[in-house]
Amino acid sequence: MVLGRAMPVRVRFAPSPSGSLHIGGARTALFNWLWARKQGGQFILRVEDTDQERSSLESVRAILDALRWLGLDWDEGPEVGGKFAPYFQSDRKQHYRLAAEQLIDSGKAYRCYCTKEELDAQRAALKARDPKAQFVYPKTCRERRDQPDRPFVVRFKSPDTGATEFSDLVFGPISTPNNQQQDFVILRQSGLPLYNLGAVVDDHEMEITLVARGRDHIGNTPQQVLLYQALGWKLPEFAHLPMMLNKKGEKLSKRDGAVSVGEYRAKGYTPAAVLNYLVRFGWSYGDQEIFSRQQLIELFSWDNVGKSDGKFDEKKFADVAFEHLKRPDLTSDADYVSGALPALSARGLDSADDQVVRTALPLIRERARSFEDAAYHLDFYFRDPPEFDPKVTQKILVPEAAPKLLAFRDWLAQQDLAAPELEAAFKSWVEAQGWSLKDVAQPVRVALTGRGTSPGLFEMMQIMGKELALARLQRGAERASAPGPTS
Repeated sequence: MVLGRAMPVRVRFAPSPSGSLHIGGARTALFNWLWARKQGGQFILRVEDTDQERSSLESVRAILDALRWLGLDWDEGPEVGGKFAPYFQSDRKQHYRLAAEQLIDSGKAYRCYCTKEELDAQRAALKARDPKAQFVYPKTCRERRDQPDRPFVVRFKSPDTGATEFSDLVFGPISTPNNQQQDFVILRQSGLPLYNLGAVVDDHEMEITLVARGRDHIGNTPQQVLLYQALGWKLPEFAHLPMMLNKKGEKLSKRDGAVSVGEYRAKGYTPAAVLNYLVRFGWSYGDQEIFSRQQLIELFSWDNVGKSDGKFDEKKFADVAFEHLKRPDLTSDADYVSGALPALSARGLDSADDQVVRTALPLIRERARSFEDAAYHLDFYFRDPPEFDPKVTQKILVPEAAPKLLAFRDWLAQQDLAAPELEAAFKSWVEAQGWSLKDVAQPVRVALTGRGTSPGLFEMMQIMGKELALARLQRGAERASAPGPTS
């Protein structure tokens, strides 16, 4: 007996291009991508742009750009192609029309000629009788004769008895009584499908084996199951993911702050950090919190996806991002430099030297919580003169500091910045002058950086070079000697 080969895994992410890529959508894309990569399958990107009033090419570009930045590459879809093209629903009208006609011909769907005005009047009448009642389409056109000269929508003929059942990889068996369904619209007058028909036709024709999406879609899955059955098509597997909620337990939206992938990219988070935070919404692996991309691929499974919704936590997100930046095994030096340079450019430092950034990394990894923050900590290496903190400058660069800065400059000019014993020699020199270390180190720090806190003095000076350090010490002394308040 020859056993048949299992179908290769084919999963999809199908965003609606009505804005930027929401982090909830990114989480859905991530779970699908991880499963495809773990199973050696295919990750398909499909654009559900049938809502023509809200869809835009600008949104399409933003979504593709965000997915590329996250590293969620797709095997088929826009800009890649594939044997099931086109991958925009607006280009697939014929596919939906043929499916709708098949359902009509088999008596499982019908043309509905009810106008919007008629239905609105029926809703208003129901509301007048019972304000709490939910309007259900009264099947007016189920037995109405076809009228080819009138505009119509196509409605599915939902069964009145029994139940529609499917098994979910996360929530288990789900059964919905058919008397809770109504004759739902599957095709608009424009010939474009509503979500249920579009998703079913495309998932079937593109040979999708698993449909993984947010838990908010559980309610329309029975309708899709009915369509699969009516069309005689094999059901894919389903996995519905727990929701990402705000602090109040409501669906996360723009009013809750930054909710698009692009906003976290602008904040200076790494792609791996964003994925790490998102994957923990619904998936866990013991007590482990921090994962590399490769670890996620190796460890991901549907068995570890939970049912409980999670609340979005900006502070925890920032902590995860910081942990990724701190660890060279998660953010390599090359990736760190690549992330820091644009952030420096955003501060007006377009000519920042990447080698200087790389050399300074050991001094900022434990300090910078994002690339934006890293750019702040690197700023004084490239901005000459540095930006002086007025309060710190007024407090530290006082006239008494000037002779100490000049004396230190003269001493430093005779030293080798690379000498391992330099800091010890500095302390001995300060003692020999009868000064305290603080009385010298603080003015030196402010003269070099414009700030009251910084990494070690000699570590910084090795990076900026002796010539620049001496020049800043000279200008610092002049600033301290200048009459009036310093700023």
